[in-house]
Amino acid sequence: MHTAVLSWYSAHARDLPWRAPDRTPWGVLVSEIMLQQTPVVRVEPVWHEWLRRWPRPADLAAEEPGEAIRAWGRLGYPRRALRLHAAAGAIVERHGGDVPASYDDLIALPGIGDYTAAAVASFAFGARHVVLDTNVRRVLARAVTGTQYPPTAPTAAERRMALELVPDAETAPRWAVAVMELGALVCTARSPRCSSCPLAASCAWRLAGSPPDDGPPRRGQAWHGTDRQVRGRLMAVLRESTGPVPKRLLDATWAEPVQRERALDALVADGLVEPLDGDLFRLPASSPTG
Repeated sequence: MHTAVLSWYSAHARDLPWRAPDRTPWGVLVSEIMLQQTPVVRVEPVWHEWLRRWPRPADLAAEEPGEAIRAWGRLGYPRRALRLHAAAGAIVERHGGDVPASYDDLIALPGIGDYTAAAVASFAFGARHVVLDTNVRRVLARAVTGTQYPPTAPTAAERRMALELVPDAETAPRWAVAVMELGALVCTARSPRCSSCPLAASCAWRLAGSPPDDGPPRRGQAWHGTDRQVRGRLMAVLRESTGPVPKRLLDATWAEPVQRERALDALVADGLVEPLDGDLFRLPASSPTG
């Protein structure tokens, strides 16, 4: 399994900047946060802009968090920008401005969970870790356990299986990214290209006749008419403004007042929008507390 996947990766891996030989641990961390729930094609140009503007954690930490949100643009889920800003500040305070190498130090940073800590420790520092993202979990579910999709959340049994498959320390980081790439390009969620898969001959799911998943149907997230769409419109106005925005301009973004006020209240509660006196609103000037 290792030989097949690693050989495939050598021939088919995408040329991505956060995988380049000159990548920095900070660049890897930024990429991992940006790539959560967002495709590579949207992330790459924003990643380049961020690294040009903030090549080190200290550069971002010195800015207001609102600038991180502004630079996040239309990537979506802008709370990730706040998490990155908070992590940058913690890196400066706790680690002298250098992204820490150990999993324990990484997961202690604000907004960094198990997957991100393991991914950065592995991809930036070459450590041996189980790196379980959606793509990896799907490949292992099909190839090893014979199910179309993994459980909604990682289980203890799933982690044990993944750990047993991790090769020696020298090969582990490449194995992690290779399985991830296989899931992104070939073993996709909706239309897997089994004829192009290096594991086709041994894949338990394929050998079982590719049985459909017995769990609940997996639906894409709705957008039009949702609070997420309203939040997006409100944030667009605030990002494009160089100063505080009058409430009347925010009111013009969405006709339904109850939904609009609910979305605005949620943005304030999330620390993404800062209310000011005089019915004015702006992107946050300081990191939210709590």
